[in-house]
Amino acid sequence: MPKLSNLYLLAYNSLQAVAWAVCLALSLSSFVSTKAVNGAYASAGDLIYFLQMVQFLEVIHGAVGLVPSGVVFPLMQWAGRAHFLFVLRQTHEVQESPSVFITFVAWSLSEVIRYPHYAFNCMGSCPSWITYLRYTAFIVLYPPGMAGETWLMYQALPFVKKTSLFPDLFAGLSYYNFLRVLLVCYPFLCLKLYLHMFKQRRSKLGKHPKKKKR
Repeated sequence: MPKLSNLYLLAYNSLQAVAWAVCLALSLSSFVSTKAVNGAYASAGDLIYFLQMVQFLEVIHGAVGLVPSGVVFPLMQWAGRAHFLFVLRQTHEVQESPSVFITFVAWSLSEVIRYPHYAFNCMGSCPSWITYLRYTAFIVLYPPGMAGETWLMYQALPFVKKTSLFPDLFAGLSYYNFLRVLLVCYPFLCLKLYLHMFKQRRSKLGKHPKKKKR
């Protein structure tokens, strides 16, 4: 009989897979119907925000040993996305930016690959092509996702500066200045996650055997 924890993970990953497929469909249907990329937030923003908050469970999964992912990298990814959505929800002026469409589509595509991979593993058998996609698609999907996040936060800077919605942080540091510092650091943090994914890819897929010399 399957363990209760395994059934929980199967249910969690299956529901996330379906929900992110809905997010992808909403983002793309908005583009198809309007022939514009400015409707992604209105179509899928609330659902993506909800799913992203729920994803904090994955940090807890790693912390309690339910999955072998650990805490650091899941937390980094969750925090980066959560912060992006925080800025997006508070800064209405950038909600119709093309960067939102780019980011939402990149996130959704990556998740409709990642979560089925996890769900199949919970069942004890994952098709090799899904495993390959899981550890290969990020090569194409991460750069536009990271670029979209960075672009939107840069676009939000002048609006953050003149609004009172963002409180000062520790030691009197304004949120505007915090965001400026973050934008400097963000490419390096994203690169760390990107290289971590390559490390995972080598571990899961291995190196292709060298062809024999004729």
